[in-house]
Amino acid sequence: MTAVFSDFVSLDDFERHAFEVLRVLPRDYFRSGAWAETTMHENRAAWERLRIWYRVMRDVSARSSSATILGGEASMPLCIAPTALHRMAHPDGELATARAAARADVPMILSSLSTTTIEDVRAAATEIDPSARTWMQMYIGRDRGAVRELAQRAHAAGCDALVLTVDTPVWGIRERDIRNHFRVPDGLSIVHLERPGGPTGHTGSGIHEALAWTIDASLTWKDFEWLRDSTPLPVILKGICRAEDAARGVELGAKAILVSNHGGRQLDGAPATVEALPHCVDAVAGRVPVLVDGSVRRGTDILRALALGAQAVCVGRPILWGLASGGEEG
Repeated sequence: MTAVFSDFVSLDDFERHAFEVLRVLPRDYFRSGAWAETTMHENRAAWERLRIWYRVMRDVSARSSSATILGGEASMPLCIAPTALHRMAHPDGELATARAAARADVPMILSSLSTTTIEDVRAAATEIDPSARTWMQMYIGRDRGAVRELAQRAHAAGCDALVLTVDTPVWGIRERDIRNHFRVPDGLSIVHLERPGGPTGHTGSGIHEALAWTIDASLTWKDFEWLRDSTPLPVILKGICRAEDAARGVELGAKAILVSNHGGRQLDGAPATVEALPHCVDAVAGRVPVLVDGSVRRGTDILRALALGAQAVCVGRPILWGLASGGEEG
């Protein structure tokens, strides 16, 4: 069932409709947070606690939402955050997302847990707009050869940056997935990472048993330096929460910091991203751009983020709700 979007007035409408049309397993996989989901809910609540101390009698007759994000122009200060398994939301999956991002003139960060290859995603985006920007999200797993190969593929496909997720030494425990015995649906695969013939797993947090080799609990800053030196692409650090880590990342060559707690899907009890944002902005001190994600749902949230020093926000789950509601149009 495709939604009548003229009846929708906010992202909440897309979410409600997606919950109606999605099956339980994909719906709960997309919506779930770690453990008691405290951090996931706090992400949203923290935005709503912030008050906008507005000025008056200022000339705002000339307005534009356009922005510069990591040196490139965009229609607004927003990027599409990396989320897994888009084809669980709609048959066109990441291809629909890529086309929509290109039409909207915003960067798309492709998850390494995608159901469509980076090559096909780039082809879909550049068919709409040859200057469309795509960044590739990555983990550094135990198989360094596979990591290097994916980085090389991203560069060859025309990606503008790598986004290294650093908040996942182990996979978060998501109780909804455990209760549902989540597994990747038949006919879909995690095309960049899943090994042919490997297990899909019925216990734990679903797909994570099969993908344990794609992360590494021994990860240190030396591994970031290795990736930095392995690619000509700029590397963005995603999953930063503390000021010390933001500063350290910049000192070692990160080209941007993405303040993120994985949508509350990793460490339950972590602070809301907007609470961490000012500390990271202060630590970075203007040396590189700072971005933030985590339950951004309204334009006023983007305003809050910019006022606190972010260059742009990243939005994840609402993209999936839009896909489920109507594919590329959603």
